[in-house]
Amino acid sequence: MKRIAIIGASGAIGKAFVDLYAARESTETLHAFSRSAAEFSDDRIISHPLDLENPASIEGAAKTIAKNSLDLVIVATGLLHSAGDSPLQPEKALHEIDADHMQRVFTINTIGPALLMKHFMPLMTNKSRCIFAVLSARVGSISDNYLGGWYSYRASKAALNMLVKTSAIESRRRNKESIVVGLHPGTVDSNLSRPYQSRVEKDKLFTPVASAQHLTRVLDSLQQSDTGACFAWDGKPVPA
Repeated sequence: MKRIAIIGASGAIGKAFVDLYAARESTETLHAFSRSAAEFSDDRIISHPLDLENPASIEGAAKTIAKNSLDLVIVATGLLHSAGDSPLQPEKALHEIDADHMQRVFTINTIGPALLMKHFMPLMTNKSRCIFAVLSARVGSISDNYLGGWYSYRASKAALNMLVKTSAIESRRRNKESIVVGLHPGTVDSNLSRPYQSRVEKDKLFTPVASAQHLTRVLDSLQQSDTGACFAWDGKPVPA
């Protein structure tokens, strides 16, 4: 993977991915996309602005990259809760569902990644191995749902997993060596998980760097037959 794009590069896991791939001598170019373009001392890292909630921003960001010029795209974005002027929390019961909140969760977790697939997949090489990976979540598994709750987040990630599967089928028609996967990073010590970390065993709470290290190993080990699936940080498939 020599030519890489990381979307959500200013987030906890996204930044860790940037650092890990920048440390590889094989990396020729790394495009780092985030809401506000950042500065990097490494000349191989090119910073771009991208607002996942703005379709025009996604399309415009993709136009800065030449076609057939990417080997690896990682979408390291997600929304579970938010504070500020429009606070949002995962629902514990049906009566807590709010249409506006659900729409925003789907915008970040499902619609945004779908538009990234639309605009960035055509930029990937069509002549050799390439990977398009998005951060998903084990709670997006329908068959593995035993606790309930978190309606919007669960549904948005389940829909994301379907997008992965469907786009993988189409991508193989363009390039038989293409791989499209979802990635479950585990519970990471970040703003997303911080309100819920008290329930997590200490050895199962990863730093962003540790999680990204696990996931890069998963990406390195992927086979063409893995396309369309979702894999956890330990390389094990997440059930649909």
